[in-house]
Amino acid sequence: MAEEKNVAEPKVRYSDEELQEFKEIILDMLEKAKREYKTLRDVVTHGSSNDIEDTSPTFKVMEEGATTLSKEEAGQLAQRQYKFIQNLEAALVRIENKTYGVCRVTGKLIPKERLRLVPHATLTVEAKEMLNKNK
Repeated sequence: MAEEKNVAEPKVRYSDEELQEFKEIILDMLEKAKREYKTLRDVVTHGSSNDIEDTSPTFKVMEEGATTLSKEEAGQLAQRQYKFIQNLEAALVRIENKTYGVCRVTGKLIPKERLRLVPHATLTVEAKEMLNKNK
Protein backbone atom coordinates (compact mmCIF):
# COMPACT_ATOMS: atom_id res chain seq x y z
CA MET A 1 0.00 0.00 0.00
CA ALA A 2 2.87 2.38 0.66
CA GLU A 3 3.81 2.19 -3.02
CA GLU A 4 0.33 3.33 -4.08
CA LYS A 5 0.61 6.38 -1.85
CA ASN A 6 3.89 7.43 -3.51
CA VAL A 7 2.39 7.12 -6.97
CA ALA A 8 -0.61 9.28 -6.06
CA GLU A 9 1.44 12.09 -4.46
CA PRO A 10 2.01 15.03 -6.77
CA LYS A 11 5.57 16.09 -7.37
CA VAL A 12 6.39 18.93 -4.97
CA ARG A 13 9.76 20.06 -6.33
CA TYR A 14 12.11 19.55 -9.25
CA SER A 15 14.94 17.02 -8.94
CA ASP A 16 18.54 18.13 -8.48
CA GLU A 17 19.23 17.23 -12.12
CA GLU A 18 16.30 19.33 -13.31
CA LEU A 19 17.40 22.22 -11.08
CA GLN A 20 20.90 21.98 -12.58
CA GLU A 21 19.40 22.25 -16.08
CA PHE A 22 17.51 25.40 -15.07
CA LYS A 23 20.61 26.79 -13.36
CA GLU A 24 22.58 26.50 -16.61
CA ILE A 25 19.80 28.25 -18.55
CA ILE A 26 19.66 31.05 -15.97
CA LEU A 27 23.44 31.49 -15.80
CA ASP A 28 23.57 31.81 -19.59
CA MET A 29 20.74 34.37 -19.60
CA LEU A 30 22.34 36.22 -16.68
CA GLU A 31 25.64 36.56 -18.51
CA LYS A 32 23.90 37.98 -21.60
CA ALA A 33 21.72 40.28 -19.51
CA LYS A 34 24.74 41.69 -17.67
CA ARG A 35 26.50 42.40 -20.98
CA GLU A 36 23.41 44.19 -22.31
CA TYR A 37 23.07 46.13 -19.06
CA LYS A 38 26.69 47.29 -19.28
CA THR A 39 26.16 48.43 -22.87
CA LEU A 40 23.04 50.38 -21.92
CA ARG A 41 24.77 51.97 -18.93
CA ASP A 42 27.65 53.01 -21.20
CA VAL A 43 25.18 54.71 -23.55
CA VAL A 44 23.60 56.57 -20.63
CA THR A 45 26.85 57.66 -19.00
CA HIS A 46 29.03 58.30 -22.04
CA GLY A 47 26.47 59.08 -24.69
CA SER A 48 27.16 59.16 -28.36
CA SER A 49 30.65 59.80 -29.63
CA ASN A 50 29.26 61.56 -32.71
CA ASP A 51 30.64 65.09 -32.87
CA ILE A 52 28.06 67.64 -33.97
CA GLU A 53 30.17 70.75 -33.47
CA ASP A 54 30.63 71.50 -37.17
CA THR A 55 27.00 71.16 -38.24
CA SER A 56 24.31 73.79 -38.66
CA PRO A 57 22.68 75.12 -35.46
CA THR A 58 19.26 73.68 -36.38
CA PHE A 59 20.67 70.23 -37.04
CA LYS A 60 22.71 70.47 -33.84
CA VAL A 61 19.56 71.13 -31.75
CA MET A 62 17.74 68.23 -33.41
CA GLU A 63 20.73 65.95 -32.92
CA GLU A 64 21.08 66.90 -29.25
CA GLY A 65 17.35 66.25 -28.76
CA ALA A 66 17.68 62.82 -30.32
CA THR A 67 20.70 62.10 -28.14
CA THR A 68 18.76 63.11 -25.02
CA LEU A 69 15.83 60.93 -26.03
CA SER A 70 18.17 58.07 -26.80
CA LYS A 71 19.80 58.43 -23.38
CA GLU A 72 16.38 58.47 -21.70
CA GLU A 73 15.31 55.36 -23.58
CA ALA A 74 18.61 53.66 -22.78
CA GLY A 75 18.15 54.61 -19.12
CA GLN A 76 14.68 53.05 -19.04
CA LEU A 77 15.94 49.93 -20.78
CA ALA A 78 18.86 49.75 -18.34
CA GLN A 79 16.42 49.89 -15.41
CA ARG A 80 14.35 47.07 -16.89
CA GLN A 81 17.48 45.05 -17.58
CA TYR A 82 18.69 45.57 -14.00
CA LYS A 83 15.35 44.30 -12.66
CA PHE A 84 15.62 41.28 -14.98
CA ILE A 85 19.11 40.57 -13.61
CA GLN A 86 17.79 40.80 -10.04
CA ASN A 87 14.98 38.37 -10.90
CA LEU A 88 17.44 35.90 -12.44
CA GLU A 89 19.70 36.14 -9.38
CA ALA A 90 16.68 35.53 -7.12
CA ALA A 91 15.88 32.45 -9.23
CA LEU A 92 19.42 31.15 -8.58
CA VAL A 93 18.81 31.55 -4.84
CA ARG A 94 15.58 29.56 -5.17
CA ILE A 95 17.52 26.84 -7.00
CA GLU A 96 20.03 26.67 -4.14
CA ASN A 97 17.12 26.50 -1.65
CA LYS A 98 15.44 23.84 -3.84
CA THR A 99 12.25 25.92 -3.99
CA TYR A 100 12.73 26.90 -7.66
CA GLY A 101 9.78 26.21 -9.91
CA VAL A 102 7.18 26.14 -7.13
CA CYS A 103 4.33 28.63 -7.60
CA ARG A 104 4.30 31.10 -4.72
CA VAL A 105 0.48 31.27 -4.80
CA THR A 106 -0.69 27.71 -5.43
CA GLY A 107 2.34 25.72 -4.27
CA LYS A 108 2.13 23.68 -7.49
CA LEU A 109 5.07 23.10 -9.80
CA ILE A 110 5.40 25.62 -12.61
CA PRO A 111 5.57 23.67 -15.90
CA LYS A 112 9.08 23.17 -17.32
CA GLU A 113 8.03 24.74 -20.63
CA ARG A 114 7.14 27.98 -18.85
CA LEU A 115 10.36 27.99 -16.84
CA ARG A 116 12.44 27.46 -19.97
CA LEU A 117 10.80 30.54 -21.54
CA VAL A 118 10.57 32.64 -18.35
CA PRO A 119 13.18 31.14 -16.00
CA HIS A 120 12.56 33.75 -13.30
CA ALA A 121 8.82 32.94 -13.11
CA THR A 122 7.39 32.50 -9.61
CA LEU A 123 3.78 31.90 -10.66
CA THR A 124 1.94 29.38 -12.77
CA VAL A 125 0.00 30.92 -15.66
CA GLU A 126 -3.25 30.19 -13.80
CA ALA A 127 -2.05 31.98 -10.65
CA LYS A 128 -0.85 34.95 -12.67
CA GLU A 129 -4.22 35.21 -14.46
CA MET A 130 -6.02 34.92 -11.12
CA LEU A 131 -3.92 37.75 -9.63
CA ASN A 132 -4.46 39.92 -12.73
CA LYS A 133 -8.25 39.45 -12.48
CA ASN A 134 -8.17 40.67 -8.88
CA LYS A 135 -6.42 43.92 -9.84
